[in-house]
Amino acid sequence: MAGIVSPSPTALYFTSNLGARRLKAASWSGKSLPGNVLRRRSLRVAAEVKFVNAEEAKKLIAAEGYKVVDMRDKTQFERAHIKSCHHIPLFIFNEDNDLGTIVKRTVHNNFSGLFFGLPFTKLNPEFVNSVRNEFKQDSKLLIVCQEGLRSAAAASRLEEAGYDNIACVTSGLQSVKPGTFESVGSTELQNAGKAGLITIQGKISAVLGTVLVCALLFITFFPDQAEKLFPSS
Repeated sequence: MAGIVSPSPTALYFTSNLGARRLKAASWSGKSLPGNVLRRRSLRVAAEVKFVNAEEAKKLIAAEGYKVVDMRDKTQFERAHIKSCHHIPLFIFNEDNDLGTIVKRTVHNNFSGLFFGLPFTKLNPEFVNSVRNEFKQDSKLLIVCQEGLRSAAAASRLEEAGYDNIACVTSGLQSVKPGTFESVGSTELQNAGKAGLITIQGKISAVLGTVLVCALLFITFFPDQAEKLFPSS
């Protein structure tokens, strides 16, 4: 009897009304044995992360019992977060005092920190263990961040740790419309990532624009007074 060779590992795809999802099927070849007896191939199936929009995420929470894990840093979380969520940050404040870190922190605080209000952080080495302390591996978890990038990275780590029921909000909380989720904080969820000088840039531009327009109108309608105030050299 000719030997049987197993097919290569296969990826199965399906879609639902709550976003796309993919299954990975990994197989191992069996060997032919005398007497037409075959050893069955082992099959392992693991569900991968699914990505949903805000409305779909709301349905996952209400209908399927997903728990929200907010993995943003402390500053963004305090500005606004979904009520009753679990805060387990993927990045924590970097307060190390070695020379290299001090230099990097100084440069960061004078640029990204000053203009965008971003804290100087490092990867949280206890992220996965912190999740394990609160949730069993069969728990349904909705991972959220501000832009959608960090949550995808966090979900990947949890998937590797054995969590199979994971979902992420595509584009993060910045894409959530006001009122979609009941939230806590001083601002809307979509604005929690805005801080630093960039938040007042528009106000400064508006003030300068108003001053310039008023000056132009004054010079146009009151040329004599303008000439006295701003004499030409």
